[in-house]
Amino acid sequence: MIDAAGLRVMRAIAEEGSFTAAAASLGYSQPAISQMVRRLEERTGTVLVERIGRSVRLTEAGEVLARHAVPVLTALDRAEGEIRAIAGLQSGRVRLTAFPSAASTLVPQALALVKQRFPDVRVAFTEAEPPEALASLRAGDCDVAVTFVYDGDTLPRGEDDLDPFSVQTLLEDEVRIVLPRDHPLAAQERVDLADLDESAWIAGCPRCRGHLLSLAQQSGFEPEVAFETEDYVAVLALVAAGLGVALVPELILRSTSNDGVVVRPMNPPNRRTVQLVTTPDLARVPAVQATVEALAEAAKQTGCRPDVEAAPAG
Repeated sequence: MIDAAGLRVMRAIAEEGSFTAAAASLGYSQPAISQMVRRLEERTGTVLVERIGRSVRLTEAGEVLARHAVPVLTALDRAEGEIRAIAGLQSGRVRLTAFPSAASTLVPQALALVKQRFPDVRVAFTEAEPPEALASLRAGDCDVAVTFVYDGDTLPRGEDDLDPFSVQTLLEDEVRIVLPRDHPLAAQERVDLADLDESAWIAGCPRCRGHLLSLAQQSGFEPEVAFETEDYVAVLALVAAGLGVALVPELILRSTSNDGVVVRPMNPPNRRTVQLVTTPDLARVPAVQATVEALAEAAKQTGCRPDVEAAPAG
């Protein structure tokens, strides 16, 4: 019923004492001020201004509006200022979620780029595996999720299959076989997965363990999983101790190493695709755009396969 423009007019009339002076202070014409007052009186259902010759004075209802206009317009001005700051990347908040190996490689580089370029933008970070990260994005608890899918997998969907996700591929991450240095196959340049059918295995996160089981079954054997841990430093330590072999994505091996292991390409080759997931609307928010660009730049710096164009999830 009462809009900000009407409140500004009532405040100007109270301060200036005439339509002409109020119009000059607001940059309007005098007829425009008169029309806005009439419209406001129609909306409120009462007289707001008493006209006395060339001057005017506010009625009791007009004084009420003029009095309340000051705090209301001050709050609106502050809100507009904050929004301008967010739009101009002088402020803003982004909630980022990523899986552990991205958290130790892509995320630090990306956050450093955002801080360097836009020091007033705040990026809050939490760590989560892809299913939990996507659930968080779906629930509105995060703005950007860094996830991954293995060859043959698809992005997890909601029950109604209508998630409004926008997906960008950041990099292609080759999966390697990690062996103890004294393993009989350690001298080979490439290791056939089927040749490890009698080996004990160290498995990672639940999705990684499921991927191992799927690959092993395709190669004709059921793997013996001796140990499970989501800590890849522990995975490499267990392999180095001769307690088993493991599948480890290359991205992890770029930030974690162990002198007691050897890393070999796998036959048949396999990879996972590291993806950035948000929604089309969030992708247009300036601070989210800046974070997405920083993550894409950090991905290029890994030296893995170059990224491809963003595409909406189908």
